[in-house]
Amino acid sequence: MRRILKNTILTILILTLGVSTALLAWMHFYAPDESDLAGEWVTELDLTEQAAVRALAWLQEIEAVSVSLEEVQAHMPELTVQVDMILEQTVPGEGNFSCHVLPESYDACERAAYEAVAEVFRNLTAERLRMAGYTGGTDSESVEELAAETFGMSTVSYLLSYGPDLLPALEDLQIEYEGSGTYLTEDDILTRQFESGRPGAVRRERYIWKDACLILSEESESAIPGLFPDHYPILYTLKQPAEY
Repeated sequence: MRRILKNTILTILILTLGVSTALLAWMHFYAPDESDLAGEWVTELDLTEQAAVRALAWLQEIEAVSVSLEEVQAHMPELTVQVDMILEQTVPGEGNFSCHVLPESYDACERAAYEAVAEVFRNLTAERLRMAGYTGGTDSESVEELAAETFGMSTVSYLLSYGPDLLPALEDLQIEYEGSGTYLTEDDILTRQFESGRPGAVRRERYIWKDACLILSEESESAIPGLFPDHYPILYTLKQPAEY
């Protein structure tokens, strides 16, 4: 009986050791290296709230009819600008990076923002006309015709030319996000040393990589003050598998 028990315990120990060895071997050769962030990543900067707040301030200045932030936000689509980041690992935990803002996504975002504000502007203008006893048409198309006669251009074109700056300037976004240089990953910190864009600048971000998502939370005061005070953490998604 004692011999059977001894053999059973020995067998269990051998099996446990074998499983542990196999697991360690798998982790060494096949488990993903979370310090290897190589790939093309993409994020979208959400500028919706900023655009709504800026539009509200402008509308309150020029319109005799009251309007709330909620009313402006109700007309705003999701306004996002795309930023691409490419990480190329050269040695374990180190490599090169490049980031750029897509101008076409900025242009589309800007156009959508002004179209939304134009709709709010037409609604407020129609309400003001009715309050003043205007007997003509006050539907959106009629108000747009009146605006075109008054401004000599469409409402959207007028807002683009003479309206408020609804979004941060593209140049400011490029200063904040664009650039290239080298990177280092250590203790779940991604450190990027800029050699172009913001040469000499260092950005340190704590990162969490889960599945195809990379979440970066800034560790230092390297962001431009006042541009995006609450924009971190930023979620990047892997645009394509790493092929480096």
